[in-house]
Amino acid sequence: MRRTSGPLASAALLGVLVASLFPLYWSVVVASHDNAALSRRVPPLLPGAELPANAREVFGAVDFWAALGNSAAVAGIATASNVLLSTMAGFAFARLRFRGRDKLFAVVVTSAMVPAQLGVVPLFELVGDFGWYGELTAVVVPGLVSAFSVFWMRQACRESVPAELVDAARVDGCSVARTYWHVALPALRPHAVVLGMLTFLASWNDFFWPLVVLDPHRTPTVQIALSTLAGGYYTDHPLVLTGAVLGTLPVVLLFALTAKRIVAGLGRGAVGR
Repeated sequence: MRRTSGPLASAALLGVLVASLFPLYWSVVVASHDNAALSRRVPPLLPGAELPANAREVFGAVDFWAALGNSAAVAGIATASNVLLSTMAGFAFARLRFRGRDKLFAVVVTSAMVPAQLGVVPLFELVGDFGWYGELTAVVVPGLVSAFSVFWMRQACRESVPAELVDAARVDGCSVARTYWHVALPALRPHAVVLGMLTFLASWNDFFWPLVVLDPHRTPTVQIALSTLAGGYYTDHPLVLTGAVLGTLPVVLLFALTAKRIVAGLGRGAVGR
């Protein structure tokens, strides 16, 4: 028998939806007006016609095309490497038997509990020793894989890849690599899509570490470019929020393209098998 939500549940969901979308809507409203409109006693509540002009000003004030390209490169490499390496590590931790497996996994989980700020100074020194300061490599390499990604895929593998199926593949003569590629990876695909979206979003929105190691004038990312727009004695809010809207569009587009797979992956993880 199919259940339908009551009026209270529908009202609560509608409230959550409005609260979630209102910041984005308000950003579009502010980005589509000038400062004179925002300084009125009653601010505008509907989008205006200044968005194209503000967008041209954003691209003129900072090298926003380079910022978009740099962020896309960093987030894309981080997403691909995290999905690949974490699925391999998760499969090994979940379904392969080797000495010290549980202790090594405990080390991985423990490292996820250490605040990232504690590693900034030694990581910065390593970046300087390698000559990476000011280069995108300094941002890309530390984000190739994370403890959270390994933990996520290990739990997904334990749930979605039965041990009996792995044993049967090994009995049939499959190597570890073929078992991973033909047995584990297809089953992990929904979870990998979710992990990829989370990783892309985190890399795209990362601000602190790129601010430390990148040159904002030579290799900016989107977040650094937005901080440059917001700097100075006077903050042009329509200009800053226009940059924020432009920087959000790639993430929104990516989510729109992968929404069904993300919901399917989250649903599979919530229901279990």
